[in-house]
Amino acid sequence: MAVWRLQNLRWVTIILAVANAFVFFLGGFLVFGAYRSCGPKFVLPLAVVSCLAGFKIATMVQSAIAQAATARTVLETNADGTNVFDSVLRNERRIRYIKWLWWARFTIVMTVLQFVGAIYLVIHIANCISNGGESGHCDKVQDSSDWKQHLLVLFTTMVCTVALLQCCTGPHVLRWRSYYATKDDAWKAHYSEVFDHRIREALCCLGRVKYLSVLEEDEVFSVARLLGDLVAYRASGTGNLELLAGLALLLKQTQPPKTLDDCLEAPVEQIREAAALHKFAEAAYTGPLLDLGRNPFIFSCVWLYRQGVLMPWMRKRRPVLHGDNWWRGHAAAFLKFVKLSPDVLRQGRVNQGKCEAAYFVLVLHHLRSVVIAVRGTETPEDLITDGLCKECSLSTEDLEGLINSSHIPLDLRQYLVSSFPHYGHSGIVETARDLFKQIEGNTTNDESDSRGILSSLLSPGCECEGYGIRIVGHSLGGAIAALLGMRLYNRYPNLHVYAYGPLPCVNLVVANACSKFITSIVFNNEFSARLSVRSVLQLRADAITALSKDSITDKAAIFRLAHRFLHVSKYQRNEMGVMHPASDDSAGTIKSENLNESENDSKESEELDQKFDLWNESDGEDILTETDPNEFLNPFATEVNALGDSMSQFMETVPSVNLSSGDPPELYLPGLVIHMVPQPRSVHKSLQNGCGFRARERCHKAYIADRESFKDIIVSPSMFLDHLPWRCQNAMEMVLEDWNAKGLLNDSQIVDVY
Repeated sequence: MAVWRLQNLRWVTIILAVANAFVFFLGGFLVFGAYRSCGPKFVLPLAVVSCLAGFKIATMVQSAIAQAATARTVLETNADGTNVFDSVLRNERRIRYIKWLWWARFTIVMTVLQFVGAIYLVIHIANCISNGGESGHCDKVQDSSDWKQHLLVLFTTMVCTVALLQCCTGPHVLRWRSYYATKDDAWKAHYSEVFDHRIREALCCLGRVKYLSVLEEDEVFSVARLLGDLVAYRASGTGNLELLAGLALLLKQTQPPKTLDDCLEAPVEQIREAAALHKFAEAAYTGPLLDLGRNPFIFSCVWLYRQGVLMPWMRKRRPVLHGDNWWRGHAAAFLKFVKLSPDVLRQGRVNQGKCEAAYFVLVLHHLRSVVIAVRGTETPEDLITDGLCKECSLSTEDLEGLINSSHIPLDLRQYLVSSFPHYGHSGIVETARDLFKQIEGNTTNDESDSRGILSSLLSPGCECEGYGIRIVGHSLGGAIAALLGMRLYNRYPNLHVYAYGPLPCVNLVVANACSKFITSIVFNNEFSARLSVRSVLQLRADAITALSKDSITDKAAIFRLAHRFLHVSKYQRNEMGVMHPASDDSAGTIKSENLNESENDSKESEELDQKFDLWNESDGEDILTETDPNEFLNPFATEVNALGDSMSQFMETVPSVNLSSGDPPELYLPGLVIHMVPQPRSVHKSLQNGCGFRARERCHKAYIADRESFKDIIVSPSMFLDHLPWRCQNAMEMVLEDWNAKGLLNDSQIVDVY
């Protein structure tokens, strides 16, 4: 049996134990002493509440024993300080954790029962008083002695107080810190076990029962271990609420917008084609996720309508997709969104396993194009792929489209080969490899049966010979599309990838090398384009720094904590200084960014006092006052946030620690990066019947951005909403409309040919 000392207990646990013991003994005295002459109708609620208090104490004892055993097991499995995976130790640790978890959940059940019992007791006592004290076979309560009434009131008060207090304390009986102290390996192992079990339970609730019984090191365990590493700040005393407070401070500490100095506008042709192809990337979300965002109250009805449930007789006319339902609803939803006939959809997959992407292959004969749309994050498997964000080495096969392509400059190809190893997002790399096999088949076998859909369409003499290839994807799908394009570019030089809000997925050299045929489009502050292991560590460092500047906490201790766990590796600092000479010409003057659109949003929310129609006005005098086109907001400010580079502060303040062996390499957005930024538009003044008014409308600008400016997460109220796909689509349409108004586009360029 586990032995635990008094200092291991939480102070609130001691208070609750004493309070429950008081309720138990006081209730027993009332039942068997003060009101023993009363019938069961009166004393039964008192007895039940007292018994629940006794059961709660027993449950707390068992939960404490299980919690202590779990903590000791975690310490024993990490006693040697190594992270070597052992299935036996892992199984023992998991059994201990599950046992404690069930006792903790039983403690929560007892808390709920006590809360319900307290409510029933209050109602019961109130009914007795309202009925003049009569309660079944009991004497009048009001005629009893004063001390009995006082004890009854005290008992009821204590029961309600204990029930309310337990709802705010949680199921933990012991202090984890009394066992783990400052042992970061123990904290990492503990939280990896917590995340592992919670993720498996969530997957089981979503129908993925197979993950619940897996004991070996699988993809869920890898994600859980990564999340456990991110919570290692607990080893130095920082709590979860303190970290959230730091993030809230980051949200407030934003710099005012700065003027634009020297930023290049995005190419017109790429924005036009990206806007036309965006609907295919958005249509790939054939599940209910986006419908939940568009129509939160009737999303289920809208999704079923898109799935073609109301027209099952159309089933045979729809193309067959791997993993589709019986009525081929996902094919129907995709075609309904893009408004194309079923014959254009040639192949696809919607039901995927681990590291398998959903995709759609379309043939557009009138445009001589083959479009491949890769779906982003929509299912639990996609979330696991996102979570596998540790780096992995890229093989020569992964980069064969760059290394073997004659359309890439020779010196750049030689530099790619000489600078191996290259790194990528492990989950995205594995998914791109699987997708390549799906659409290109077995490239080592020349038999026709082993060829994929692209070879069967684009080979000499085939249906689509000479057609161009456009690969599109949003979020996770955009990053997968980029890795897929890197493998296909040498085979199909007429290929271009448009990634909308992709995840950073390759190292700097590879990201620069593919700028010719990959375009990454980022809208405003969306978090996905800045989401990596390193950026999360940087965000954690910034939050702790912000908290230290805003509180009376020992700043030196917090800086030591941030430096210990949130350091910048020597590898990263060296790599940031190495830029290939053949990298983007447009990325030279842009360094970092800080977006602050709250001022713009507040101005846009002002309503006009009068409605007007400029087209029908003939008598009024119209005056148009436009701002200087060079005076709009600078999307690439010199600092990411008001804190500056907190990592540099740590490195200068605290002696360095050589932990470079475990540092994650920096990952970047692939290809040419275009940033869509909201801007304030010209101010229009008009005089009509002696009344003046002013209107300010939202417009967007598209700039070529430096990929290094997306290394840090920007804490903004819109960081998650900006990731919605239709926001990027609307921004690109506004940019095209603005260019059309300025005469930069002709009629052929503004037509949606897709």
